[in-house]
Amino acid sequence: MTTTEFPETRTATGLVRGRREEGLAVFRGIPFAQPPVGELRFTAPKPVEGWDGVREAFAFGPPPPQEPMLPPTDAPADVPAGDDWLTINVWSPEADPAARRPVMVWIHGGACKFGSADDPTYDASRLARDGELVVVTFNYRVGMEGFAQLEGAPANRGLLDQVAALEWVRENIAAFGGDPNQVTLFGESAGAATIAALMAMPRARGLFSRAIAQSVPGTFLSPELAADIAGVLAGELGLGPTVSGLAGVDPHKLAAGVAAVSTRMPQYAGRWGTLAHTPTAYAHVIDGDVLPVAPWQALAEGAAREVDLLVGHTRDEFRTFLGLGGLFGQIGDDLAAMALNALAPVPDAVQAYRAAYPGVSAEGLFELVHSDWLFRMPSLHLAQAHAAGGGRAHLYEITWSTPVSGGALGACHGVDLPLVFGSYSGGFGQLLIGEPTPETEALSSRFRSIWTTFAATGDPGWPAYDAESRLTQLIDTDLTVTRYPEEASHRLWQNHTFAALPLVADAG
Repeated sequence: MTTTEFPETRTATGLVRGRREEGLAVFRGIPFAQPPVGELRFTAPKPVEGWDGVREAFAFGPPPPQEPMLPPTDAPADVPAGDDWLTINVWSPEADPAARRPVMVWIHGGACKFGSADDPTYDASRLARDGELVVVTFNYRVGMEGFAQLEGAPANRGLLDQVAALEWVRENIAAFGGDPNQVTLFGESAGAATIAALMAMPRARGLFSRAIAQSVPGTFLSPELAADIAGVLAGELGLGPTVSGLAGVDPHKLAAGVAAVSTRMPQYAGRWGTLAHTPTAYAHVIDGDVLPVAPWQALAEGAAREVDLLVGHTRDEFRTFLGLGGLFGQIGDDLAAMALNALAPVPDAVQAYRAAYPGVSAEGLFELVHSDWLFRMPSLHLAQAHAAGGGRAHLYEITWSTPVSGGALGACHGVDLPLVFGSYSGGFGQLLIGEPTPETEALSSRFRSIWTTFAATGDPGWPAYDAESRLTQLIDTDLTVTRYPEEASHRLWQNHTFAALPLVADAG
């Protein structure tokens, strides 16, 4: 890699030219697979063809077709249109390519239906500079293109895209100054579910040595449930859930045409069970091939014991969704009881949660059971499973309350995104941080220090999790190591198994 204003680096498929930005060599929009359109639509990703000459890597690749994102983001003006959705981006320190620096690979979230690497929240400049390491981000197919269970197509195409991106990192990152043998994945929400899935996938083995899973969802689908969902989605357009039936529909029109299902999820509770309590019809499918078994089972059986894991959640996960849905002050006893009976894994769920959390309001119990079911307990159980399988896991909980909305959002879902990246101009930064204060900046620096230290050493600075002590790092303006603080929820969920969600009843 040269050290000019426009550094050039040779990848396995050709020469790319990036830009020097504030001491970093930055390359955007490098293809890691062929555009998944035409005959390649709904297939597994295919290797990219090489090129002659120098390919400019100045701009992010086009986002994949998707439903609108909430909260909205400010996409940069130079994002090109086109079908080259599967592209990768690299931030590398100004250093000798032979330095073999640690590599962090970001996998964005977005409910498996939206998101892309061009979100300003994911600007990796500060991570790369502060940690003196290489940071990679990339796009993958979402929604119908990436996760709908279609007849004639492989399941989990978005996961297969992610494996292809990691294979690109293994083959090319040394040319950017990174060490292909020291790769750490990090991701949040659906991105954290992806990381859990990749740890369970045989075809991803050896592509990374460390993983940071931020707020892991527990929603993985059985093939039967995924197929029924796909039938409903395709039915929005009067079509069947098959490659032959959908291949002729423009990908962007397909994404827009099925988006209304997300607004009607509760009406499918009789068929889709607990998934109907989420705003997305998409999730990873435990199909027996791409993803053989649920991550919690795979990790407990030692599938990824060689991978160091940092995993955790925020204290008040579901408050983000209460705020976005305008539900503050709207939850009474009836709605709380409905949620508790649907989601909690214990008999007499209403009484059980009231006994575990005496004095908490109906709205508070509604929030707690959603937080536990969707993020808090899946994250805790992932640490437990990994430790049981012989791996090393470090557990954390974020307890810092964002000052926006008068503090009503607390330590809510997504608050870690702008703090980890130190970038506040994207959707979550604007929504959950606003104008950063000196306290916010100090906390953000602490996040980056923990994350990059773990990527470099496998040790975030506190003891590993074990079933007896259950030591947990509380991340706030002060750092405290304590026994896992959500003991009341832990007791309620300790016998629950996070497995593939079933199809409750067929369309009849």
